[in-house]
Amino acid sequence: MTKSVIALDHIELTLGSGASSVHVLKGISLNINYGQSVGIVGPSGSGKSTLLMVLAGLEHVDSGSVQIAGEKLESMSEDQIAAFRGRNIGIVFQSFHLIPNMTALENVAVPLELAGNPDAFGIAENVLAAVGLADRITHYPGELSGGEQQRVAIARALAPSPKILIADEPTGNLDTATGRQITDLLFEKQKEFGVTLVLVTHDATLAARCDREIRVRSGLIEADEHAPELAKSA
Repeated sequence: MTKSVIALDHIELTLGSGASSVHVLKGISLNINYGQSVGIVGPSGSGKSTLLMVLAGLEHVDSGSVQIAGEKLESMSEDQIAAFRGRNIGIVFQSFHLIPNMTALENVAVPLELAGNPDAFGIAENVLAAVGLADRITHYPGELSGGEQQRVAIARALAPSPKILIADEPTGNLDTATGRQITDLLFEKQKEFGVTLVLVTHDATLAARCDREIRVRSGLIEADEHAPELAKSA
């Protein structure tokens, strides 16, 4: 098995058309190994969130290759990408994106049910317990704090046992103390579940906790820095 769970080769992407078109990603190549944690940072409009959407198969590239867990996304149909994403990629958004009329348990069970897992609710209950919400499974999003809602979102992302966990500004809507708790939880569960963690953040402290910090500017990778202990072993 290749060490790279994510392999991008000369990715080009322009959004919009005509006079309003923007060349967002400019020949980006990137390899991320199984089990790594990677923080993607950069100024607003640098292309970092678009890069994350490319990794998740939510944005199609104009040219180049996107290979995730050994599979090339550009060779798949929309339905195939959606099914592949459901098996291999968990996503945590800044705004939680929970279904308001479903309980925490139901929200976490949804991707498992869509995948046809016969024990969707049993797995969902176990993962909610793992993120510290065993006593909140019957509560609706509106009855939960922001931190609790993000814990549900993390549980939902982890429930299908994905190879990759993608997080877009996971602490952006949280106060400092709650954000720190969610950060601790993300790294704890990354190790526990053995997933590759790729996150976009404006939080320098959060990015510094990752194995690698990738700085993006104007659609290009400006720097790719490994944690000191990884640099020594490289």
